[in-house]
Amino acid sequence: MNLPARIIEAILFGGRWLLAPIYLAMLGLLGMLVAYFISELVHTLPSLAAMTENDLIVLTLSLIDLSLSANLVILVILSGYENFVSQVHFTENDTRPKWMGDIDFSGLKLKLLGSITVIGAVHLLRSFLEIGNEPNRDLFWQIIIVVVFALLSLLLAVSDRLSSGHE
Repeated sequence: MNLPARIIEAILFGGRWLLAPIYLAMLGLLGMLVAYFISELVHTLPSLAAMTENDLIVLTLSLIDLSLSANLVILVILSGYENFVSQVHFTENDTRPKWMGDIDFSGLKLKLLGSITVIGAVHLLRSFLEIGNEPNRDLFWQIIIVVVFALLSLLLAVSDRLSSGHE
């Protein structure tokens, strides 16, 4: 192989490191989710005794929604970095999450769509609990969006299974 081709390939291969700042910035997003989660708890605690059961369930669903979003961000950061930038190396004393190294790009897409579907379903459940405040048109579109993401997840899983040669 000639020298110009090797130089171009080295530059292109090294270009994957341009993704690293994106993953680092996503840590800031994770920090914002954690801060908002804590803020919601602190804001709600003084009025906890006056809350109705429905209000408590809506709060719980909101916090679960934030938790799922935070899990999704960390999943994208770690698996994206490991799949597209560089393998993550731990010391002997560190604990590596079981899923790390097992999620390829296809698995990441499936987990992403699955997480979005669950987040949408939690949001839809919260809307049903606050049904008096939600226009029917909004509920209809929320249902459509959850169903579409669920179908996309199913289709992607089936296509991945077929393309990998599993029966």
